[in-house]
Order: sequence, then C-alpha cells, then structure tokens
Amino acid sequence: MSEIMDDRGESRLRAAAQRLSNWGRWGDSDQAGTLNHIRPEMVAAAAGLVRRGRVFSLAIPFGDKGPQTGHLGRFNPIRFMLRDGDDTFAREMPGVPRGIGAADDVIMLPTHGATHWDALAHMFFDDQMWNGYDCRLVSSMGAEKNDISSYRDRIVGRGVLLDLPRHLGREYCRPGEPISSRLLTECAQHQGVSVGGGDLVLVRTGQLAMCRAAGSWGDFAGGDAPGLDFDSLDWIHSSEIAGVATDTWGVEVRPNEFHYANQPWHRIAIPMIGLLVGEMFDLEELAADCAADGVYEVFFSACPAPVTGSVGGPVNPIAIK
Repeated sequence: MSEIMDDRGESRLRAAAQRLSNWGRWGDSDQAGTLNHIRPEMVAAAAGLVRRGRVFSLAIPFGDKGPQTGHLGRFNPIRFMLRDGDDTFAREMPGVPRGIGAADDVIMLPTHGATHWDALAHMFFDDQMWNGYDCRLVSSMGAEKNDISSYRDRIVGRGVLLDLPRHLGREYCRPGEPISSRLLTECAQHQGVSVGGGDLVLVRTGQLAMCRAAGSWGDFAGGDAPGLDFDSLDWIHSSEIAGVATDTWGVEVRPNEFHYANQPWHRIAIPMIGLLVGEMFDLEELAADCAADGVYEVFFSACPAPVTGSVGGPVNPIAIK
C-alpha cells in the first residue's frame, strides 16, 4: 500500500511541477521569482495603508530558548561576547584609558532557525532549482544563484492577514489539519479583504499561540502541524501572490499528504513557482489588532540582510497599520 501511495505521490508532484512552472516567465536570468508580481505602483499604494502608525514586529525572539531541537542540524541562535563591560572596568585597552571602552558580540545561527525567508536556492527538484539553475551551483561555498541577497530590496508591499482560527471560531487550527485554497478564500471573504496579485499573504494557524499556552515548544520544529495542503499551490499560482508566510515551522501540513518526497509542497512552491516562503512568523499581536479594528491589510516590509551565498534569510518582518 505504501508503494502505491508513493507512486501516486510522485505522479501528483510531477504533474504539479509541469502545470505550475514559472521558469522563464521573467526571463532566463531571473532570481526573484514571484516577487516580480510586486510592481512599484503597488508599493506606493501599500504605503497608503498606514493610517494609525501602529508598528508590529512579526519575529519570534532570536535566542537560545527558541524552537529548534537539532532536527536537520538546526540549533537555536547562540551569542557570545568579543569584549564587554568587564574588559572596560578591569583593564586599559590599547590606546584607551581604563573605564572607557565598548562591547562587541558574535551571533551564530542557522538561517532557518527562527523567523526567516527561504531563499530560492533552498529547494531542488530533479537536480534543478528555481528557473532551471543547476543544483550544483549551491556548494560548500554557498549559492552562486538564487541566494537570499536576491531579496534584498524586493519584499515591500501590501500584506494581507488571513486569521484562520478566528474565522473557524477556534483558538487554534489542529496539528495535521490541511488548509485548502477554499478555506483561505472563505477566510478572506469573511474578513472582508481581497487577496490578489502582488500581495504578501500572512496565514495565522494559531500554532505559535498553542505552544505559548502550553508553555513548551513541544514538537513545533518538525512535528505535526496545520498547514497549506498540496492543492493550494494551484491557487497560489493563479492568484499571482508574491509570497506566503505562516506561524508554523514549515508552512505546509505535517504529516505531509504523501511521502514520495519530504515537504512536497515546498518542492513545487520554491523551485517551480519561484514563491517567496516565510516560516515561524509571530502573527499574534497583529491578529488581535486586526480583529479589533476589522482591517486585515497592512503595509509590509521584510527585506533580509543581503548575505551573499545564503539559502535562508533571518528577518524581523514589520507590519504597519
């Protein structure tokens, strides 16, 4: 039975890859993917959504108490000091009198360890990444194509929050619950907001809030989770949204719907559609504000640091109302 299911999974995966490919759509050398849906006039219009000046950070804390457990080799951010106040207090630095000094530190973290964007070099399909680039262009030296620096000035525009638990009348979506394009559309309609070309869609499942209520990350990093179902890829492609981010570890539903390839939604979303994908976004404060004033669209800015060669981008996403 598992072999039959895997055969069907491979068939679904390959059919979607052929049906939804955006390769060449924005030229053979493109490395920005669906962010090409955001046009300058859309950014200007999105700036007009700022009415109250209320600013929301959508990042979880980047610290040693994060969700990572070592799965996939990912650990929580580590910070250590190069120099600190004790150095200033205890001794003179070269050319500086005692009592006058400074502090410096170093941060070590997996680029997918906390709130982040996946770069287009993050996923491969049949030995290729976004726009047909060879997967071997990502080596031990980093990514020569499709690295995170391609996003350095592109992730600005209209953000739309889809608050699924509130729409469903629950506190949280259930772990393992698939989220269909139909549910996303119904949620948008219920909230009185449209979703369309160039939008950056923020999907709240409530899983982050569920972990906080339990006082533990549990198996948040890689365990069962609500998430987008495989068929939502067709809606994403036809809607021409610029990107999607959720409050879960991996955006798509876990356990995955089929097992031919781990994270099958990712295998189409990133290398074939060229979709901007964000994970572990903290949407709780923003969602509460949207529920209070009934406004579910925001000015959104979340450009990552342009770390050359990197396949992921830690980020502090900002929503402004």
